[in-house]
Amino acid sequence: MGYRFIRRRQITAHRNSMFGAFIVSSVFLVAYIANHVLHGDMLFPKAYPTARFIYLWILLTPHILLAIICLPMILITFFLSLTGRFPAHRRLARWTYPIWLYVSVSGVIVYAMLAAYR
Repeated sequence: MGYRFIRRRQITAHRNSMFGAFIVSSVFLVAYIANHVLHGDMLFPKAYPTARFIYLWILLTPHILLAIICLPMILITFFLSLTGRFPAHRRLARWTYPIWLYVSVSGVIVYAMLAAYR
């Protein structure tokens, strides 16, 4: 929605949707970390070698690497907008958005694969 708002030059709606996305993402990250601390890692079963290869190397590895890269990019993009440095914000957001989108979608797929093969 934020992308659509900024494309339509609806700055206030864009800002509000980005604040909402930031809050929801932050809550998710805290819940995700707490879940791993409390319950440990979920391992993909070895009984499905092809699916496990796809899960580990095609989905999970890029998901983790891009998530590590994306977190500071999100924080910097957010900071640039809050400090009014909109040209720099715009330049970085063009890279942050597609990486964040991949991480978000691949995270759902990773979760669905774990649930399906457990």
